[in-house]
Amino acid sequence: MIRILLNGCNGKMGQIIAKTCMYKEGMSVVAGIDTFTASENPFPVYSDPSQVKEDIDVIIDFSHPSALDGILEYAVKKSYPIVIATTGHSNEQKQLIEKASRSIPVLLSANMSLGINLMLDLVKKAAKTLNGTFDIEIIEKHHNQKIDAPSGTALAIADAINSVLPGNEMKYVYDRHSSMQKRTRDEIGIHSIRGGTITGEHTVLFAGNDEMIEIKHTAVSRGLFAEGALKAAAFLYNKAPGFYKMQDIFE
Repeated sequence: MIRILLNGCNGKMGQIIAKTCMYKEGMSVVAGIDTFTASENPFPVYSDPSQVKEDIDVIIDFSHPSALDGILEYAVKKSYPIVIATTGHSNEQKQLIEKASRSIPVLLSANMSLGINLMLDLVKKAAKTLNGTFDIEIIEKHHNQKIDAPSGTALAIADAINSVLPGNEMKYVYDRHSSMQKRTRDEIGIHSIRGGTITGEHTVLFAGNDEMIEIKHTAVSRGLFAEGALKAAAFLYNKAPGFYKMQDIFE
């Protein structure tokens, strides 16, 4: 039985993960952490990791960047593997995550979807083939409660594209309202839309002369992210210390 500590358990995604896990054999959420401890969860909820009394095998963090430092310090202290599904980390926090991966297994992903991780491979192939002749634009859409913009997934897509181009040559341009000039070839445009209850939509547009190619992923339900997070937790269980990504699960 893989025993999970769920950070951010009373948030929307935390609740979906907890409910999804109830139907998973060999996995159980045994404790949660949240700033709001009042809940009807079938497991105890604490306001701070230091209060956790249960034996843990893996931590899933689906909370907020402001909660990262505390849960990461706790994971390292206790030698617990941790799945980090939160986005919007600062550069300093990214360095802390990388440092932690030297002593514990860490899986960091901006998106827990299988489809998105396939999309990362597809856009890399397209970018290599079309480099220099097609302009690249990324458009992401999310619900009106999402705090960070652009999404971590949009940035992961841009990074994936840049990783296969000579010298990581592309610069990121966010929206275009502040720049009154023509587009240059060394740009990846990144645009954010926030509205309604959109779960998540990412489109990569390759625009050439007289033709366009679109690679698009639409999330219909948050349940797919819960499934991915639990797969990541099972994958990380008993892994050696290191820095892992979602693509490692499917290789």
